[in-house]
Amino acid sequence: MANPSLKAAFDAKKFIVAPGIFDMISTRVADGMGFDCLYATGFGTVASHLGVADAGIATYTDMVGRMGRFAQMAKTPIIADADTGYGGLLNVRHTVMGYEAAGISGIQLEDQEMPKKCGHTPGRSVIPAEDMVLKLKVAVEARRDPNFLIVARTDARTSLGLEEAIRRGRMYGDAGADIVFIESPETEAEMVEIGRSINKPLLANNVEGGRTPILPAARLKEIGYSIAIYPGAGFLAVSAALERVYSHLLKNGDTNGLPAQESYGFGRMCELMGFPEVWEFDKKWARKD
Repeated sequence: MANPSLKAAFDAKKFIVAPGIFDMISTRVADGMGFDCLYATGFGTVASHLGVADAGIATYTDMVGRMGRFAQMAKTPIIADADTGYGGLLNVRHTVMGYEAAGISGIQLEDQEMPKKCGHTPGRSVIPAEDMVLKLKVAVEARRDPNFLIVARTDARTSLGLEEAIRRGRMYGDAGADIVFIESPETEAEMVEIGRSINKPLLANNVEGGRTPILPAARLKEIGYSIAIYPGAGFLAVSAALERVYSHLLKNGDTNGLPAQESYGFGRMCELMGFPEVWEFDKKWARKD
């Protein structure tokens, strides 16, 4: 079942900042920090799980299993990327039902043609808006829990222009989407226009080095946005840290001399992974002879 606190936060007009999670370590770290929502990124999850590009290679089976594991581990509600719904209308129905049953609190569906691509990369094409409207109507009908939120994303801005992207955003909101996600606006002025034009909670996708300017939370709220996701912040930082540590090891032959901030600390990692509970269990059930 969906975590009702996420819908309650939107209903209360609370601005939400959601970090991207992409594996179980990032989920555990982010879950303990007090965010109102976590965002399960497709790019990062596909990269960490399969080691390939987010280009429509991952299947529904790949993703629902991973997303469900995130939800089992986290107390914080999760919005999860579900690409195009992994096929036609029947696939969308099963995707919504599967993500909801897995414990996800919100699903993101997009209007790209299959195979899809990451939203801040070139070469994306979109299906007719009317086809996406049908997908969203199926998604709305398929959910069982009213607290389960549907995020409708359009990638039309890059190939068809801002006006068409806004038109689609309105259509998708009218079709029942709870949150509208216009991918890849390229200026703050475009984001202002989106906020002015669509009367639905809006999602801002903040990708470091991507197409969209990263605005402060206060500014996003001021221009009409309700949630900002940071899908890449975690895996970009982890990749940079790994490269620094591995480079040091290659150069020096050991990890001596690494700055303290380059290590999470083994003891702290044991705590994060739940080893204290394991140790207590072992003490309780140790043989006394």
